[in-house]
Amino acid sequence: MNKYLRLLTFAAVALALFSSVGCDKLKARDQLNKGVKAYKDNHYEQAINNFQKAVQLDPGLINARMYLATAYVSQYIPGVESEENLRTAQSAIDEYQKVIDANPAREQKVNSAKGIAYLLLNEKKWDDAKKYYRMASELDPNDAEPYYSVGVIDWSACYQPRMEERAKLGVKSLDNLNPKNKDEKKLCEQLKEKNGPLIQEGLDSLNKATSLRQDYDDAMAYMNLMYRERADVECDDLAARQEDLKTADHWSDEVMKVRKIKADKAAQAAQGGITVDQPK
Repeated sequence: MNKYLRLLTFAAVALALFSSVGCDKLKARDQLNKGVKAYKDNHYEQAINNFQKAVQLDPGLINARMYLATAYVSQYIPGVESEENLRTAQSAIDEYQKVIDANPAREQKVNSAKGIAYLLLNEKKWDDAKKYYRMASELDPNDAEPYYSVGVIDWSACYQPRMEERAKLGVKSLDNLNPKNKDEKKLCEQLKEKNGPLIQEGLDSLNKATSLRQDYDDAMAYMNLMYRERADVECDDLAARQEDLKTADHWSDEVMKVRKIKADKAAQAAQGGITVDQPK
């Protein structure tokens, strides 16, 4: 009899635990739904509260973590380095990382990797940002955006330091470089050695982006900038510099062409007209 009673007790406890878990999952989904409504109504603090409760009740509810991370991002202000703002960014990164660690569906993992990369990019943590953009590219090789973003990071990492070093010597560009000035020539060679790999990586990434998206005008604009960046460290190799500047001009023309096509299509759509694809 005692054995029978113990079995009944065990069954009752197991049933209670199962009911409790099931109840928590239902409560979590209710909090998720409330959070989504608050988020859509631009009540971000309330939405964060709801999403936090949802993941506490059901840590495996991936959608709640995705929304929680997104809500944190909506509160983040790029470029502001206050402690509160940086904590908000880190909270979003932590939630995105938990989604990645849970090994969810590919789309959720890609979006989480890109979300982390975006925040790290704005914090100017270039190498860490590129790591997550590369993760996104590995998960979805046909997505042009991560390749473009790597190109933007590489250009940013080259441009500002080069301008700062040139400013110290009063040299704004290669046009003003005096080949007979040893200090200026040495600086140019140092920048070429230091920035050369980043420039090449940036060009390769932007080429990939434009090959995946034929009308990617933002990527084309950075192709223009990156070729000018390379031209500016060609030092006294005038022929190489002229070739890079010619290529940069080509990409500048492509940007104008693509943006005009987009503007024409948008105007036609606004007027309710028929949009005709432009001949290639």
